[in-house]
Amino acid sequence: MPKKTDTYISVDVETAGPYPGNYSLLAIGSCLVTDPNIMFYVEIQPLNAEATADALEISQLDLAALQEKGIPPKEAMSRFSQWVTDATPDGSQPVFVAFNAPFDWMFINDYFFRYLGHNPFGHKALDIKAFYMGIMGVSWDETGWRVVANRYLENRPLRHHALKDAQDQAEVFRRMLVEQRGRTLSISE
Repeated sequence: MPKKTDTYISVDVETAGPYPGNYSLLAIGSCLVTDPNIMFYVEIQPLNAEATADALEISQLDLAALQEKGIPPKEAMSRFSQWVTDATPDGSQPVFVAFNAPFDWMFINDYFFRYLGHNPFGHKALDIKAFYMGIMGVSWDETGWRVVANRYLENRPLRHHALKDAQDQAEVFRRMLVEQRGRTLSISE
């Protein structure tokens, strides 16, 4: 049986607060690490009015506007699941990639299981910060966005838009892999 390849999928979320359950997932942005132009974006109807001022200030999303124009959570997660499936070639497995993956992962995993009963990523999540720490031999305090963006994105700041941040994360991770491996990535990686 041939070995499966990995399809790295960059994911970023915007939320109404620091954890699922009380706070809603408001936006998902995603793209292939090998081709950030193969992308997915959705804004989601909030589950309730619970939000922290910090979260809404960062994302610039408005709960009332999302209640009107956002996609219902089950439909949003169904669309995202289908996109992940379509973006993953036969013989490959999708791998969730994010900058500070534990945060993004907990919302995505919660919503996938809550609304679809499964997560198309399985339990495959890769944290860019931890990867950087490992390849560079630095401490956790030296893995912040400013440090990493300085090295790989000419100091481009986070824009706090789920799709744009997912695309920036993809560029960072792609450059890390090339640097670490010393070669160009193929489409199936």
